Amino acid sequence: MTDAELETLLLSLESDRVERKESARDKERICQAVCAFANDLPDHRQPGVIFVGARDDGSCAGLTVTDDLLRELAGLRTDHEILPFPNLRVEKRILRGCEIAVLIVLPSDSPPVRYRGRIWVRAGSRRAIATPDEERRLNEKRRARDLPFDLRPFPSASLADLDLDLFRRTYLPSAVPSEILRANRRPEESQLTSLRLLSGEPGGVPTAIGLLVLGKDPRRYLPGAYVQFLRIDGTELTAPIKDEEEIDGPLPELWRRLDDKLRAHVTVAIDPRISPAVQQPDYPLPALRQLALNALLHRNYESSHAPVRIYWFTDRIEIHSPGGPYGQVNRANFGQPGITDYRNPHLAEAMKNLGYVQKFGVGIAIARQELERNGNPPLEFQVEDSYVLAIVRRRP
Repeated sequence: MTDAELETLLLSLESDRVERKESARDKERICQAVCAFANDLPDHRQPGVIFVGARDDGSCAGLTVTDDLLRELAGLRTDHEILPFPNLRVEKRILRGCEIAVLIVLPSDSPPVRYRGRIWVRAGSRRAIATPDEERRLNEKRRARDLPFDLRPFPSASLADLDLDLFRRTYLPSAVPSEILRANRRPEESQLTSLRLLSGEPGGVPTAIGLLVLGKDPRRYLPGAYVQFLRIDGTELTAPIKDEEEIDGPLPELWRRLDDKLRAHVTVAIDPRISPAVQQPDYPLPALRQLALNALLHRNYESSHAPVRIYWFTDRIEIHSPGGPYGQVNRANFGQPGITDYRNPHLAEAMKNLGYVQKFGVGIAIARQELERNGNPPLEFQVEDSYVLAIVRRRP
């Protein structure tokens, strides 16, 4: 947006595309505004703008806009639980002689967007949690747009293919705050649609994310939705196999079984040189968890029927994720701090809801930190167009 366009919005006291904040101290309200502009309930199909450093009347608040402040505001995209990720751009601008941090929020292609489980909307001067009717309108907007693969409906599937008990018992309470659930007793099909697990067509058509998270048999519709685990008694694939398993099922079940498998194969030794004696694993479990979750999250479910493969050799672990780098991530910048993109943004949301991900974009950094702390060699990657391979070397 040009300076002239931004100045017009800054001084427009009637526009519902504008919020003004004197400082960045109230991040809660800034995040609510980002969420509301991403939902674009009035269907402007134009960006909403948050001016940080401006008073309510558009005058200058005298804020000094530093690089640290810009990084902090840009971090709201992932740090403050706005899901799915908003299309957010943060810039420093000089408008009418005043330093201002400008947050430009584009309408989401897959509303409703939630902040901490709540759907915020803006219409006129009102910013509030969406009513059931407003939420329905947002769902209808989503169905009219070109969707990422993980939101596409599977017409051959039906509501009967989803484990509704798992939805009631596990997913719904983790995705929606309890007070919202108590206040809004909508039909279950409406709840599934709001959370993108159904597409909203009459009769209920599961989406890819619905089948991955709740599917009784996800592989029936997504053949690659499983993990192939091999424990190999040697350093080559031709060596004898000590343990093998195909781990599948809806995401909560798949992750429980995979976590149990990783835990069972980590060997813990006692180092007698240290007093008191310290238990030292050959691989740090937190690092393996982060890398396995990354493989499940970032893999290509659309055009590859290959599973995520975890090959556990005597000297290393190889974790293969089908699908190469995506979006702004490429071979040159892969694994660099702050460089991340999402082939499956709504699977990322589901993992966040289920508690598997605490903060986006830091999984590789955590894995590297845990390996260094445990005394393992540095993490290695092979990044190709069709796959990403993570290699974890055994602790000497």
